[in-house]
Amino acid sequence: MKTSMHQLMTALAASILLLATAVASAADKKNIVETAVEAGSFKTLAAALGAADLVNALKGAGPFTVFAPTDDAFAKLPAGTVETLLKPENKEQLAAVLKYHVVAGSTPAKKVVGLKGAPTLNGQRVSISVENGAVSVDKAKVVKTDIECTNGIIHVIDSVILPVNDNIVTVASNAGSFKTLLAAAQAAGLAEALSGKGPFTVFAPTDEAFAKLPAGTVESLLKPENKAKLAAILKYHVVSGRVFSEQAVAAQKAETLQGDMIKINVIGGKAKVNDANLVATDINASNGVIHVIDSVILPPEKKKVSAHEASKTIEQVVVKGTKTHAENTHCTTERSLTLRRGLNRASVRTAKIN
Repeated sequence: MKTSMHQLMTALAASILLLATAVASAADKKNIVETAVEAGSFKTLAAALGAADLVNALKGAGPFTVFAPTDDAFAKLPAGTVETLLKPENKEQLAAVLKYHVVAGSTPAKKVVGLKGAPTLNGQRVSISVENGAVSVDKAKVVKTDIECTNGIIHVIDSVILPVNDNIVTVASNAGSFKTLLAAAQAAGLAEALSGKGPFTVFAPTDEAFAKLPAGTVESLLKPENKAKLAAILKYHVVSGRVFSEQAVAAQKAETLQGDMIKINVIGGKAKVNDANLVATDINASNGVIHVIDSVILPPEKKKVSAHEASKTIEQVVVKGTKTHAENTHCTTERSLTLRRGLNRASVRTAKIN
């Protein structure tokens, strides 16, 4: 009996000790900003957060995952870069850089290694890779992980990672393989829009993709008289918002700026947009994201209605409207109004068909 009582007391004391340790550990935790400041190796990051007015945001409820560059990481940047970014006139650019280091949610290292990328608070997506046991975020190496905070988690990186500053049109131009697409966008009056704020998701056909079209097709579309048709085709390649590859595949479809839907599927291990293959994905731009496709996709053709079919439609609507209302009225004036309403409905239906 005494032995059992002794064992019970020992177990109880151990439980109390573990509970007290857990409570003390929880009490020791601080938010992301406080943790970074107290570490002593993130002075430049802390100063940058203050200059960008992001301190209160990262003290908030979150949770956030921060890929935090050390002071040594900032020191790797070209001379004068940090000083320039800290100037008041560069506040917006500084905030964009810092937000590119933050992901919504609390993601521990064991989950990070299973990701290929993650969208940041900047809007753009960081790439994540694992090679020989080393984890990289873009080209920065993760040197310490899982620093837990009350509102998230910190992973330390050895370099500052930078978002893309160029818009979709500039990124496509710099790539060198979208000359036809850019010429088409210019001819359709869409280049300026795709250089705007966005964000947009562009399924971009390469020059080789346009070359697959029947001979003379591109030249014909580039003519001024075909501007509207060309614009419709190009808008069929654009979706509003940033839709990264995982989201696109999960959604299986997306509404384009042209108005019709595109289908996104994985067939035989290959991702496809309608009948085009996705050959490169998640190319960041300051105002969106580009996915490269190997064929031009065309919007579905609207059904054409002959004059005879249009006439029959009018007759059917008129007869139906007149017969229905005639059963309830003997007034010539009412019948005339019914006939007029029938003609109006028929005109609307015919317009929609055309």
